[in-house]
Amino acid sequence: MIKAFMCSTVIGIAAFVGLAAGMQQPGGRVHAPRPGIDWPAFRGIDASGVAAQGRPTPATFAPSSAVWRTKIPGLGNSSPIVWDDLLCVTTAISTMDNSFKPGLYGNIEPVNDSSPHEWKVICLDKRSGAVRWEQTVHQGVPAIKRHPKSTQANATLATDGAHLAAFFGSEGLHVYDLAGKRLWSKSFGVLDSGFFQVPEAQWGFASSPIIHDGMLIVQADVQKNSFLAAFDVVTGKEMWRVVRTDVPTFGTPAVVDAAGRRQVVVNGWKHTGGYDLETGRELWKLTGGGDIPTPTPIAGDGLIYITSAHGDESPVHAIRATATGDISLKGSETSSANVAWSVPRAGSYMATPLLYGDYLYVVRWNGILGVYEARTGKLAYQQRLGAGATAFTASPVASGGRVYFATEDGEVYVIKAGPAYDLIATNGLDAPMLATPAISDGRLFIRTKDEIFAFGQ
Repeated sequence: MIKAFMCSTVIGIAAFVGLAAGMQQPGGRVHAPRPGIDWPAFRGIDASGVAAQGRPTPATFAPSSAVWRTKIPGLGNSSPIVWDDLLCVTTAISTMDNSFKPGLYGNIEPVNDSSPHEWKVICLDKRSGAVRWEQTVHQGVPAIKRHPKSTQANATLATDGAHLAAFFGSEGLHVYDLAGKRLWSKSFGVLDSGFFQVPEAQWGFASSPIIHDGMLIVQADVQKNSFLAAFDVVTGKEMWRVVRTDVPTFGTPAVVDAAGRRQVVVNGWKHTGGYDLETGRELWKLTGGGDIPTPTPIAGDGLIYITSAHGDESPVHAIRATATGDISLKGSETSSANVAWSVPRAGSYMATPLLYGDYLYVVRWNGILGVYEARTGKLAYQQRLGAGATAFTASPVASGGRVYFATEDGEVYVIKAGPAYDLIATNGLDAPMLATPAISDGRLFIRTKDEIFAFGQ
């Protein structure tokens, strides 16, 4: 099946960047991300997908109603990020093959494109869509092939207001300031993400970096030499690294600060787990689930929500933030001392769930939406979005009591948040869309195959 994709130095430099980003804090540190304004990584603040404050985003929109639309060359499934008035994405430009095939299908063969590529970071003015700066990060022939609905630029950027991290898998980890100056780069060699049962089915790297408290964290579950690691975001110095023994996975790590400890949580098949943020020491481990893990863990109210699909299992798990040891469920168990609740055969293949208010929204690849009471796992309702003819890869986002679900065919379904299904609008953009939208200052930023659209006042 498919992956992809399948919605990331010195004190003088740091001080300069802080001034460029605005609102410099004492000690040379920039402000914390502001809810409703900054959307600093995949799915915004803490990967929540929620713009908790700010002006309401529009319910209805179309290409003709865009405040602005800007062409982005090449191919990229990375989601837009926003800091202050800067919006940034990545892309990879091929000199030969830009073939791209969205939809519900099971072809696992990669695209054979051995032409030279350019990997770029492009930053726009959030208000006008004009290009503020762009940098070519790397040039060369890709080390790993991609799936037809993947790209060579899947991973979303991450920023803390002073540093901008771009992770291109085999083409390296690269950190810039917010004015476009490269600060440092690091290569990890070949990082081969593909189907573990058919190694020649290379699909492209997709795990996005995150930045937390001066630490840049990356997850690289690949065919060989997998790892989870943390680096000093200013210098690039490795702070810790742990070996991972899992199949290739495609989710982004998350930092959970709850129950008196801070942990890095990662999705997996053989090894979903929580690791101490400061040392990388393993805190808990969970085995099982879908064998092509993609959704990113999210957290709230002392619970960590993790889902996956493909293969024999596709569960949704609500894990207590206090979990320790091996917490794998046995037999027909759906809860334990460490797992508050779980629902088998209800998980998402591509899209990360959304925790909004009292409810957890889980949309499957075929558009079946399950909405659960977040604390108990009780099903509030189940509803198919659309006619079942399109795939849902982008993750849902929410603002102002509305939840947005984007399809690969370019439709965006808007529903009212809550325990009953209430479809507000269906909007069409007439272009493939796999990147997760971003929200800032009441505007909805949507990346399609060729463009970024801005909707809202």
